[in-house]
Amino acid sequence: MSALVSIIIPIYNAEKNLAACLDSAINQTWKNTEIIMVDDGSSDSSLSVAQKYADGKKIILISQKNSGASVARNMGLKVAKGEYIQFLDADDLLNPEKIESQVNVLENSVNQVALCRTIHFFDGDDPTKSEVTDDWFCADNNNPVDFLLKLYAGEDEMPGFGGMIQPNAWLTPRVTIEKAGPWNEFRGPDDDGEFFCRVVLASEGIKFSGKGVNYYRKYKSAASLSGQKSAEAFENIILSLNLKYGYLKEWTTDPILDRIFARHYWWTGVAAYPRFKELSGNCIQKATELGYKGKKYMGGPAGHTLAGFLGWKPVRFMAYWQQRFKAVWA
Repeated sequence: MSALVSIIIPIYNAEKNLAACLDSAINQTWKNTEIIMVDDGSSDSSLSVAQKYADGKKIILISQKNSGASVARNMGLKVAKGEYIQFLDADDLLNPEKIESQVNVLENSVNQVALCRTIHFFDGDDPTKSEVTDDWFCADNNNPVDFLLKLYAGEDEMPGFGGMIQPNAWLTPRVTIEKAGPWNEFRGPDDDGEFFCRVVLASEGIKFSGKGVNYYRKYKSAASLSGQKSAEAFENIILSLNLKYGYLKEWTTDPILDRIFARHYWWTGVAAYPRFKELSGNCIQKATELGYKGKKYMGGPAGHTLAGFLGWKPVRFMAYWQQRFKAVWA
């Protein structure tokens, strides 16, 4: 076990689940690790929990003012000494073999990245009782562009592909991150998608570990309505789309790229309407320029039918205010 692996954990108000997260990092069967905790200005007792684990040697604690998860991850990268980097969110878990299995499939390569399965579980449930399933990306792939096109595609463009890969599922050689560049320090739902787009493109392919498992915690009470996203959040979603599209445009002339991103721009535009009409209009225009010809609105059979008669904007307007009223009275 010669390769050092740096586990970087950004922390923000994670007092309830932080200890379990840290235990899962400490209990890895790959023992040559360092754990770098970066507390991002938590206002709960997360810092106190982290201090109980920190020893200043193998378990390092850094405290900074609240600046966002991407800033915290970059801070971790600055002090990390490992040949491989494992990012881990403070309320998630890794199975004990996760890192060892991924180091092994990489076979000392610093030009490929390793991937494993992710089990989604709700807070309060036992993640180890969840059924393990295979997605299309549970396999080696030596073509980074092909991998990303399949990841961003939907059923309309590439049936059987698409999906979401949570950042903890990766194990990345440090030199590949150095080629790709650090995290872009914007606060957005897709900061990890933009970062790992660059990482995958900087690699020579993906190696899959069948033994590693990433446990991704979800919350039933989490607010997920698109209408509750701020203007900044939508701006950063659009920024991430622009960047990912631009990166891939440098690598491929395949027309499917335009169709894939046309769909993403369209549905971002729909989600931003009617609260942020200018942002919505920009997205719809971009989707149209890229030749979007897919469905204009999806909201159940009734919503889809109404949109066929009234257009998507009035139906989206009604759905938005219905969601707002439900949120107020919940």
